[in-house]
Amino acid sequence: MSGSGFDNFNTDFYQSSYSVDDQGQPTGYGYSNTEDPYKQGQYGQYDYSQPAAYGTPGVMQPQTPYTGQIYQPTPAFSPSPAQSMYSSSFDDEPPLLEELGINFDHIWQKTLTVLHPMKAADGNIMNETDLAGPMVFCLAFGATLLLTGKIQFGYVYGISAIGCLGMYCLLNLMSMTGVSFGCVASVLGYCLLPMILLASFGVIFSLQGMLGIIIAATIIGWCSFSASKIFISALAMDGQQLLVAYPCALLYGVFALISVF
Repeated sequence: MSGSGFDNFNTDFYQSSYSVDDQGQPTGYGYSNTEDPYKQGQYGQYDYSQPAAYGTPGVMQPQTPYTGQIYQPTPAFSPSPAQSMYSSSFDDEPPLLEELGINFDHIWQKTLTVLHPMKAADGNIMNETDLAGPMVFCLAFGATLLLTGKIQFGYVYGISAIGCLGMYCLLNLMSMTGVSFGCVASVLGYCLLPMILLASFGVIFSLQGMLGIIIAATIIGWCSFSASKIFISALAMDGQQLLVAYPCALLYGVFALISVF
């Protein structure tokens, strides 16, 4: 009974013209022989004696043991030669003040050049744009005037800026090489140092007299001569010192008027 039910299930599952009884006869599917094609190895031979490429399911493959140390990782980054050179170059860098353009040796040499009018000026040093010394001298000049009861800081800086602009235009017209505005401001600011002495004399005694006029005229000539000497040495303007000294004397004359009156 169970066998008859199975036969009915096979015949009812898929209706086709192929039956089990027709296995020994050729059919219209293009097979020329009646033998089982699986017995002739039409689908190739496979050697089951070779081990499979994959492992047995459920079994873990052996892993490579870890040879490092716990909490001590192996360094994975090594600095390049360029970075090593950059890190070691900090020892060879100049001081911070020198990088900012503040060189106390050059400031001292420029100050001595101004205080000694007959001393030859070094054109390489004087051609530098150093504004640290001029700012200090302008501040000292205004502070000295303040001791005499004159609050003239605005006039000092205003006249200095206008005078530097005028000398900058004049020297660029007279010289062949040209000059920068910073160089002009640096030289005129350093040469303001004798004017501080005039303001200091005004603290001790009054300059509104013959003695004050003589001292003021001497200080004006000192400042203008030092400035013109530096300009002609830095710009190679030989034989033109008097032409440069005249506008410088006009500028320092205004500062002398502020000091006297």
